[in-house]
Amino acid sequence: MFRGEHYHSVDDKGRVIIPLRFRNELGTTFVITKGLNHCLFVYREDDFETMEKHLLSQPALDKHTIRLQRWFSGGALETQVDNQGRVAIPSNLREFAGIGDEVAIVGAGNKIEVWSKPGWDAFNASLSDEDIAESAFETGLGK
Repeated sequence: MFRGEHYHSVDDKGRVIIPLRFRNELGTTFVITKGLNHCLFVYREDDFETMEKHLLSQPALDKHTIRLQRWFSGGALETQVDNQGRVAIPSNLREFAGIGDEVAIVGAGNKIEVWSKPGWDAFNASLSDEDIAESAFETGLGK
């Protein structure tokens, strides 16, 4: 499980350090793709393949299947960290997420989210205690 948040700078080649404890969980090869709310999702290779296989098992012409395949697989990059624990994030994914000089790398259960620092701050500022309580209730956590 991925937990916690870390802040790192982005170098001039678009590389970001992945925290050691996240690297240990990710394995050698992993996948970066577009996420929701203008962040990037980082999946273990096996978890991403499981999601792809699930989508392939759905009706091929279903609009939801097509939408998800295009969103997640179309923007996906299979990659690994370099010897210094960095991963290069391609310019198209940095642009999608609005990533500039600093990122927030956030553990989100079965995946990591990579946010622009301003995007992460704005997301957190947009939530109220009521939003969190409502989500806790809807997911069964608040019972």
